Amino acid sequence: MLERRNIFLHGLTFTLGSLPALLWAYLFNLALAFLFSISLNLQLSKLLNHSLAAQRLSSGFDLGPIGETYLQLHKGPIGDAGAESGHASIPLFLLVYFLLVPGTLFCYQTGAPARLGTLLKQGLLYFWRFVRITLLTLLVSGLILGPLFVLQGKWADYIDDHIVGRSAFLLILAGNIVLFLVASILRLYFDLVEVYTVQLGQHLRPALFGNQPKPDRRVRRALAPAWRTLRRHFSEAWPIFLFLSLLGFAAVILTARISMHMLAQPRVWPTFLLAQLGLFLMLLTRFWQRGTETSLSLQNPILSSLPPILPGAGHVDPNDPLHPSRRIRLAPEPHPAPQTPEPISNPEPAPPSLDEPDPGVFHHEPTKPPTEPPS
Repeated sequence: MLERRNIFLHGLTFTLGSLPALLWAYLFNLALAFLFSISLNLQLSKLLNHSLAAQRLSSGFDLGPIGETYLQLHKGPIGDAGAESGHASIPLFLLVYFLLVPGTLFCYQTGAPARLGTLLKQGLLYFWRFVRITLLTLLVSGLILGPLFVLQGKWADYIDDHIVGRSAFLLILAGNIVLFLVASILRLYFDLVEVYTVQLGQHLRPALFGNQPKPDRRVRRALAPAWRTLRRHFSEAWPIFLFLSLLGFAAVILTARISMHMLAQPRVWPTFLLAQLGLFLMLLTRFWQRGTETSLSLQNPILSSLPPILPGAGHVDPNDPLHPSRRIRLAPEPHPAPQTPEPISNPEPAPPSLDEPDPGVFHHEPTKPPTEPPS
């Protein structure tokens, strides 16, 4: 286990260390926004190019005309094309999410460089696991938040019938805050499930019946560890999660207010840059949340009880610098204690020295047979 560290600052270290992942996520989201705003721009052009009321949008940012324009968009010359294109953007956004988030968590946990190739490669490996987690999130959130939404609606109706003024507003706001807090706990839990799923994917399942070991892709194995970590460190993790969420929303609201009330002028690029700054800061806080969750999971790992990936097992290349067994940011193994050499027993006594043997014994020359005298 890693030494105890402040997950707030440690998470920021992960975020800044994998800054290219944040930049790629921002660029992809910006490209999607441009792509699917084309039809909306076409609708607004058809609706406002020949209207004097459009001056109140470009020169003063009057909220009244903005709201009326939004309500009249579906009656424009091209119908609901803008809404249809907005709905079509959701699958592409989810595709980018399923590719970039697993790669980012992998880089956080292993210290691998956050190159686009690495992000996409890991995203493809974890793609279907994150799809299953998303479906499970929607199911659980529907079962928990659905009844709460119904109760909130009944509570709001009761307030409207019996209370007016500021008190009614505050009571309805309190109900919405309760919904937000419950939703934040669910989001934090399933974030930890995603983090532990990536952690499990870097280890192998035990081989059965002589089969080759494969990476552990069982999402259900991450549910209980995520719950244990959330329960044990709830007082630390949840306030940080809420603070970063509110910080991101505050950045968007502040930059939007400044752009609407202080930069209403013919030049639109200052407004665009300020709005993009707010969106970038909100995305930064989201990646920061992922960093704090990664720090918490690495300080409470579940990998120690699982068989590690062996070099050369399955399709894993042991020479790959992204190999989890080479890059994972778990605590370094303690150095083995130096072993004292075993005492050498007394050597056997040397054999006694003997006189050199007679050379004739080993170098015997056969004698010639005697010759007979001639007759």
